[in-house]
Amino acid sequence: MTRVLVLYYSSHGHIREMAAAEARGARSVPGVTAELRRVPETAPEEIRRQAGFEDDPTPTATPADLPDYAAIIFGTPTYFGNMAGQMKQFLDQAGGLWARNALVGKVGAVFTSTGSQHGGHEATILASHQPLLHLGMLIAGLPYAFAGQTRMDEIVGGSPYGAATIAGGDNARRPSETELAGAHFQGRYVAEIALKLDQPAPWPAADAQSGRRA
Repeated sequence: MTRVLVLYYSSHGHIREMAAAEARGARSVPGVTAELRRVPETAPEEIRRQAGFEDDPTPTATPADLPDYAAIIFGTPTYFGNMAGQMKQFLDQAGGLWARNALVGKVGAVFTSTGSQHGGHEATILASHQPLLHLGMLIAGLPYAFAGQTRMDEIVGGSPYGAATIAGGDNARRPSETELAGAHFQGRYVAEIALKLDQPAPWPAADAQSGRRA
């Protein structure tokens, strides 16, 4: 089976809902299995309580887990036009994976949430693509084959860069049917690509200092 990981950080549950839809989309592809994992929390418990963060029983992942998957779909809320610090800290621990080309050729994708229609979800996804490219991953977005992202009769998150939802300034708005459908589409799209590319051809390790192949 081709394995897909949906790895996310969620503070108020919006990204968690979208992650579940991404995983369902990936599992809809025959020959693919998808797992949900979250990155570890770094915010102090007092801050979590004050901000109304939701508890999440989903198991956490470590960077060492990532090479086990043919594709990784990352989900993060937008904080000031960028990924959450919890996700950034997780990725900052992937230097060992980079040094040995452990993620080269694997499929990577990103989805997000914002507080408003113009809250930076496109900026967050594009910024999140940068570390994935440094790790050698192949980027998949949300193609316009998913027509829901172009509808004009309602506010909707999402762009060709990736699925998204809009939470509202008070986080009261939940992902809409269209936004969940976009996440499902992206999960299936990534899984279809990963299934085609999932071949046992590891890249040779590199000398982290010189870049020469071992």
